[in-house]
Amino acid sequence: MNENSKTTQGPQKETATNAGRDLPAVFLDITSQVCPLTFVHTRLQLERMKSGEVLEIRLAGSEPLQNIPRSLADEGHEVLSLAPEPGSAGIHRLRVRKVATGRA
Repeated sequence: MNENSKTTQGPQKETATNAGRDLPAVFLDITSQVCPLTFVHTRLQLERMKSGEVLEIRLAGSEPLQNIPRSLADEGHEVLSLAPEPGSAGIHRLRVRKVATGRA
């Protein structure tokens, strides 16, 4: 990864809005990236994760918003949620569970 994408390991603090849900194992901020690098960084991060772990991705822009969830689902991963980030115009949070695929 480069300085334009930020990754944080470890579960996020549980709050009233995500209580009882799967907490992400990794957080990836790709808001400063442009397509196709948004998907490249997302896929590289998923490749480093274990099957069943949850990745939360912070993304911005219409192309990543449309392409990343679709591409991850096409690869067999489980899209858990996609929602606007409160207080951040144009920024969304995507949560995806890594599913074991035949790919490395």
